[in-house]
Amino acid sequence: MLMNDNQVQTLVEALPYLSDFKNKTIVVKYGGNAMLNDELKNKVLQDIVFLQCAGMRPVVVHGGGPEITRMLVQAGKKSEFVSGLRVTDAESVGIAEMALVGKINTDLVARLNTLGGKAVGLNGKDAKLICAKKHLADVYENGEVNLVDIGYVGNVEHINTELIDCLLDNGFIPVIAPTGVGAQGETYNINADSVAGEIAGALKAEKLLVLTDVRGIYSDYRDENSFISTLTFEKAQELIIRGKIDGGMIPKVRACITALSGGAKKTHIIDGRAEHTILMEIFSDEGVGTEVVKEI
Repeated sequence: MLMNDNQVQTLVEALPYLSDFKNKTIVVKYGGNAMLNDELKNKVLQDIVFLQCAGMRPVVVHGGGPEITRMLVQAGKKSEFVSGLRVTDAESVGIAEMALVGKINTDLVARLNTLGGKAVGLNGKDAKLICAKKHLADVYENGEVNLVDIGYVGNVEHINTELIDCLLDNGFIPVIAPTGVGAQGETYNINADSVAGEIAGALKAEKLLVLTDVRGIYSDYRDENSFISTLTFEKAQELIIRGKIDGGMIPKVRACITALSGGAKKTHIIDGRAEHTILMEIFSDEGVGTEVVKEI
């Protein structure tokens, strides 16, 4: 198949990036609608396999909230939320683990391998990869903050990178489900954005790419004309405090801040609904999403 001039120009533009990013670790947080549309799912996974073929070291961290909800409904359990977090009893965390590890993780691994990658599925219990502790939800009542136990919902306490490094050194793509293990071996369900940020920081990744369902960050989430292409994490924190970043974007921005604070070089929030945004963000001068950096 013959390439047109635009395709050739794209390849030429990508050449310096191919050189710069060779052998560098790229963490991709995979979630949102990019996981729900089957055709789009394969496009995203093709991008990840391309990164490996181009000499990079991709790591995938995935979510799975909708699948957890679906399986809870099948089991006859209602989802209750406190401060935006799902209350997770012992039965619910078992169902969440089945959804994340048993279904979503194995599906992504199979797809990546079918596309030519060398993927291996992991979760927090593997070699104590993600050590976690109980998260207590903040509940505001009568002007006071109360901490509420919402079950087996966790925070990352420590990332053991030895297993990830071993797989990367041997040419594999680690695909990580966001479940953590507690001190007594108990399972914790953890926000996938948070896990991705912690892993990117612990690996000192060249980049963290967070897929979402909007173009990137806006200085006012209600105004699409206020799109920001690059900002510092101090400015990102300021936008959160001022209420300009809201809802599901908050944990994604905080994941970027965590990654940068831990030692990652750059972080990016990109629209996972558009085809090949991972490649366009990495291999073009302008990029397509929002780049969050330590300083400009």
